[in-house]
Amino acid sequence: QVQLAESGGGLVQAGGSLRLSCAASGSFRSINFMGWYRQAPGKQRELVATITRGGTTNYADSVKGRFTIARDNAKNTVYLQMNSLKPEDTAVYYCNVDVSTGAYTREHSWGQGTQVTVSS
Repeated sequence: QVQLAESGGGLVQAGGSLRLSCAASGSFRSINFMGWYRQAPGKQRELVATITRGGTTNYADSVKGRFTIARDNAKNTVYLQMNSLKPEDTAVYYCNVDVSTGAYTREHSWGQGTQVTVSS
C-alpha cells in the first residue's frame, strides 16, 4: 500500500503564494505519475497539474502560468508551487499518485487533502 503525507495548505490573501508538498511512502517499486487535484465546495474534483516520472507536466488552463508542479524522485515527493493566488483557487487540494507495485500491477492512491483558502 501507498501512504501519502500532504502539507503546506493554509490561508493566504489574494496575490499571495503557497507551496504544497506530498510525500509517498510504503511498498512500491516506482512512482509513475504524480499530480494534484482540487475540489471546491459544491463542485466536482478537478485536475490541477500532473507530472510524469520523466518530468513531463500538464496543467489545467486556469492555473497555467501561476502554478508549477515539480517532483523529487529521490524523496518520492511532489510539490505544487502556487503563485498569484485568486479567491477562486480556494479548495481542498488532493495529492494523487500512480505506482507500480509489481511487474504488472499498479496502484492508484489519494492523499487526505489539504485546505487552501484565498481571501479577497
